[in-house]
Amino acid sequence: MSSKWALVLGASSGFGAATSIALAQAGYGVFGVHFDLRSTLPNAVRVQDAVKAAGQEALFFNVNAADEKKRATTLDTLREKLGGGYVHVLLHSLAFGTLLPFVADDPKARISRMQMDMTLDVMAHSLVYWTQDMAQRRLLGRNSRIFAMTSSGSTRVIAAYGAVSAAKAALESHIRQLAFELAPLGVTANAIRAGVTDTPALRRIPGGPELHERAMERNPSGRATTPEDVARAIVVLSSEDLYWMTGNVIGVDGGEELSA
Repeated sequence: MSSKWALVLGASSGFGAATSIALAQAGYGVFGVHFDLRSTLPNAVRVQDAVKAAGQEALFFNVNAADEKKRATTLDTLREKLGGGYVHVLLHSLAFGTLLPFVADDPKARISRMQMDMTLDVMAHSLVYWTQDMAQRRLLGRNSRIFAMTSSGSTRVIAAYGAVSAAKAALESHIRQLAFELAPLGVTANAIRAGVTDTPALRRIPGGPELHERAMERNPSGRATTPEDVARAIVVLSSEDLYWMTGNVIGVDGGEELSA
């Protein structure tokens, strides 16, 4: 059995997939939560195989991370598996939201209340609910690390990105509150603000490829951010030596924001 464990929400693609593999290579077993249909399920299998190839255990759950009952069942399975142990790293990397403008003449062309609520629930509020349930089950211990993936969209306007932008802003607020409340337990919480990265989530944003192109042009490092760049940073930030770093929004972008 792996001696350290990570729980990755959104483990089958993008930042979640890269971080699952990087943490496995650093000695963590991986509990992965993902929501894939038959067409994309091979992505999750690929990540599990990579974790196992690194000599670590992989236990993946193909469930809706925003479903309360599925969350409870998953965490009960984790508690049984760990047998009194705890999760060392929790990564929230859920990208499931509605990309529609707020205002349009045709009601079907603008975001609805249900779509707004769903976007905020999955991409922001679910972090709080997972953390609450983990704390209740004693699945967070001293030196546990919580990370949530945010973006510069939390403070910027992008076409049709309004609901996701609101979710990212809320996510950063949730991280601050969790950092405050969990500090007495020795648990840290930080948001990771990645640079513009070519991920499946970016490709769904209207104008996403153009955003990526502009990021490559202005990044002083001469290229855009990759999921692997972010994954390596999270591995380092998971060190027990960084017990005094909490409540931050940490940029991992090769200097992209310097010339934004």
